[in-house]
Amino acid sequence: MASRGRAFAAGALFLLLELALQGAAESPLVPAMFVFGDSLVDVGNNNHLARCNASCRADYPRYGVDHPCHSPTGRFSNGYNLADQLAQLLGFPESPPPLLSLLKARLVPQMSSGGINFASGGAGLLDRTGPRVCGGEVLSMTAQVGNFTSLARRWRRENRTTAADLISRSLFFISVGSNDLFEHIDFPSAPNRNDIRFLQDLVASYTSYIKDLYAAGARKFSVVSPSLVGCCPSQRALAHDPSKGPIGVDKFGCLGAANNLSRQLHPMVADMLQGLSLELPRMNYSLGDAVGMAEFVFNSPSTPAYNFTELERACCGSGEFGEGGCNGSAPLCGNRSSYVFWDRFHPTEAASAVTAKELFVDTGLFVRPINVQQLVAPQP
Repeated sequence: MASRGRAFAAGALFLLLELALQGAAESPLVPAMFVFGDSLVDVGNNNHLARCNASCRADYPRYGVDHPCHSPTGRFSNGYNLADQLAQLLGFPESPPPLLSLLKARLVPQMSSGGINFASGGAGLLDRTGPRVCGGEVLSMTAQVGNFTSLARRWRRENRTTAADLISRSLFFISVGSNDLFEHIDFPSAPNRNDIRFLQDLVASYTSYIKDLYAAGARKFSVVSPSLVGCCPSQRALAHDPSKGPIGVDKFGCLGAANNLSRQLHPMVADMLQGLSLELPRMNYSLGDAVGMAEFVFNSPSTPAYNFTELERACCGSGEFGEGGCNGSAPLCGNRSSYVFWDRFHPTEAASAVTAKELFVDTGLFVRPINVQQLVAPQP
């Protein structure tokens, strides 16, 4: 009965989302947005890394097929991604530009420009994750946070009072952790593997990054935890591969061990953020439960607000689940808005839009203790 009540409440919420979002800002709700994380929010930084392998780039067809420019942009999506869609709800036209595109164009990143996207596909909470996942160069979270703190020091030297005020009122959006889980689950028989210790290491790294950003002036943090990573087409294909022997398949037909890590990590991140908010004066946060959101979509795919009809197969990619690479010769689905997954790892524009809307206006079902709209509201 409790699960049925939860589903009813979530369904009603989804039906009200569009009405709630009609009140979104015509002008930005924050002076700037700063984005950190992995390929779910990268908007082109990896395009500018000379030693980044093709597997961790999205600068070739069919990526970007539904973007307004109808060409690859560096987003691991058919169109806009989660960073873009949350930025749009805040009143910006899209995500702020990738840091490396500004540096390549010899543009000096300005605090007043609306923000910067530091995210890099393949990055993880642990510095070792990116090279292991991608086999090449990525911007680690240590590098991303370090890049911001260096710029913040520069802005403070130029105008200390203005910079401090603008940074404190800006939104810091973080979406990271999935690649760490992928990398960990890829080595199930590793000697002395300890899942709990591994997750504790992730949370310790997360704590360090948030403290560093806070020390640089950040006060408003929007964090989204990893989703059900075991349901990505790549992991679903692994779970159903008879050559791999018996691998645990969960109720959604996904790789159960990977999803269990996601489920364990979210409450640990929640406890970490709550503790930091008590420790650090004026720190405020909003945490999105991507596991809960995914479970609701998989349990109720025909909710009128989105009406997904394909939950397992990737829109772009070969193989039973579309787990093959997405490129110019890969099969491409027609009705992309009905697919949850764009390629073997990433959601479609339609699926990430659901997450963005929940982060912005959810009333406590999947986002706690407050949503992003409440987080960015002016403080009395």
